[in-house]
Order: sequence, then C-alpha cells, then structure tokens
Amino acid sequence: MEFYESTSTDPYYNLALEDYFFTHMDPMKDYFLLWQNDKAVIVGKYQNTLEEVDQTFVDERGIRVARRLSGGGAVYHDLGNLNYTFIVEEDRAEAFRFEVFTKPLLAALKELGVAAETSGRNDITIDGKKISGSSQYFRNGRLLHHGCILLDCDRDTLTRALQVKEGKIRSKSIKSVRSRVTSINEHLERPITMARFKEVLRKQVFAAAPHPVVLSQGDLSEIQILRDSRYATWEWNYGASPRCDIRREGYYPFGQISAELAMEKGRIQCLKLSGDFFGREELSSLEDLFRGRRLIPEDLSPLTGVDLGAYVSGLDWDTLIQLLCG
Repeated sequence: MEFYESTSTDPYYNLALEDYFFTHMDPMKDYFLLWQNDKAVIVGKYQNTLEEVDQTFVDERGIRVARRLSGGGAVYHDLGNLNYTFIVEEDRAEAFRFEVFTKPLLAALKELGVAAETSGRNDITIDGKKISGSSQYFRNGRLLHHGCILLDCDRDTLTRALQVKEGKIRSKSIKSVRSRVTSINEHLERPITMARFKEVLRKQVFAAAPHPVVLSQGDLSEIQILRDSRYATWEWNYGASPRCDIRREGYYPFGQISAELAMEKGRIQCLKLSGDFFGREELSSLEDLFRGRRLIPEDLSPLTGVDLGAYVSGLDWDTLIQLLCG
C-alpha cells in the first residue's frame, strides 16, 4: 500500500484528488490518503443539498458546500478533522465490510488511551458519541473507503451548518441521521496535535515506513481540471440533487406570504405564491418568470426590473429573494 498526504485544504481539490487516485492511478496498487478540509459541508452522492445545509448560515460563514462520490449522510469538515481514504482492489477488501478499514483507527485510538468502539454500520464512538463516520464507493473492481475523524470539534458550527428546518423540504433523497458528536481530544488528559495523531494512525496502517506517492506535474494539472470542471461546480454540488418540493413562509407588514417551489436538478420547475396580501396583477405571470432558474440570488436578481408591487403590494425584491433562497 502506498501513501499520499494532500497539502491542500480546499474541499473541491481534495475530492478531485481522491477521485483521480481512484480512477487514474495504477489499479494494481493500493493507496492510503490523508487530507484535511477547511470549513466545508460534504453531502453524500444521493442527497438533496438543499435538505442538508442551512444555506444562509454557510454563506455568511464562508463555508463551502461539496458533493462526494460516495453515498451516506452530510458531514461538516474543518481543520480539527482528519479525513482518510483507502483505495484497494474490491476482492482484497472484502467489499462493504467497514470494519476492515476501521480497525487501524480503533488501534490508533487505543494507543492514545481512548476506549472507542464501532457503532452501527459505519461509525466509531466514544461513550456513545460519534467521533468518526465513513462511507464507500466502488467501480470497475476498485473500492474507495473514506471517512472523517474528529480530533477537535467546533460543535456549534457543525450543528448550525447542517441544521435545516423540519417539514420545509420534501423529497425522496437519502436523509442524514443526526448524531451526538464528540472529539478525541475531549477524552484525553493532554490534547494532542493533528501531526501527532497522523503519526499514530500511519503507524497502525503501515507496518513499515510507507512508500510515498510522488505526483507528476501532469497528474496535478489533471486533478486541478477535475476540481474546476466537476467538484467546484454548482451543477455537481446542487444541480445533481434529486427532485424536491420546498415551502417557504414569511410574515410582513403587508401580510403573510407562502412560496411553494418544485425543484428538479437544482432548478425551479414551478413556483406558487399564496397569502393574505393584496395585488392587482395575476400571480401566474410573475411565477412563470422563475421557471428554469437556480435558487440562488445571482439567478433571481435579473428579475428585479419587474414591478413586483403590482403582484404583491408592499413586497420588494430583496425580501422575496431572501424568502425564496432561505
């Protein structure tokens, strides 16, 4: 097994990096990767991003949103987390047996004096609280197993970034299971650094000094292209979401207003406005203007030349855009 540690903290780049290793590196070799992301929410391949993320909060905090190759639930990453990836031949991996890959993590924690255990299919817990989750993806006889380990935990940001109001979005996508979380350093008498934790984990994965992978300039260029063309795009991170219905509601001096949106591939297919407001023009003419647009301010702002007050007396575009985009 060969080893590579990313020096980037860009979530889009790191997801492209493991995709590149999985797809383009020597299929006869196994790989172990370590990487860290700065503030980011990573959603599972089959999830609806709008259901998993408090978009207003992540926008305000500069938290990036990315979609990974594998299934499972949404997770929050920051520099207190360590991410790891195993890429192996499926037959040697005993596919979908998560414990094959969590074994060195448990051994590393034991060496540090932390009594951890596996929970359910893919979690590691301490005293019933989650410190690590993992997921898998396989294709063409290769298996990718990756996970996130909480060394330190910004619990408030984690909770708020992933907190979406219940009942406001309806779809058949895979929902995240919210778990109580903790971090490794909360259970150590003396907190350790990330560098020390990496060292302990590497020792459990590799019996001897690992053989490092050296990427060529061509490899690095291809990873950057994959980052820019896929992982950093709205089309992948939001547009790949399953169909869903969204309901927004607000109360203003001019009255109450509700918005029902049918979304498909991240774009508005239908908007219906209702409430106890007044207006002189037919709402359908206004609602039709939103069809096909992304639910982001940049796509809605070109509509601001329309006389909105003719449809909903007292409503301005800033208020409507804020209502719709959450």
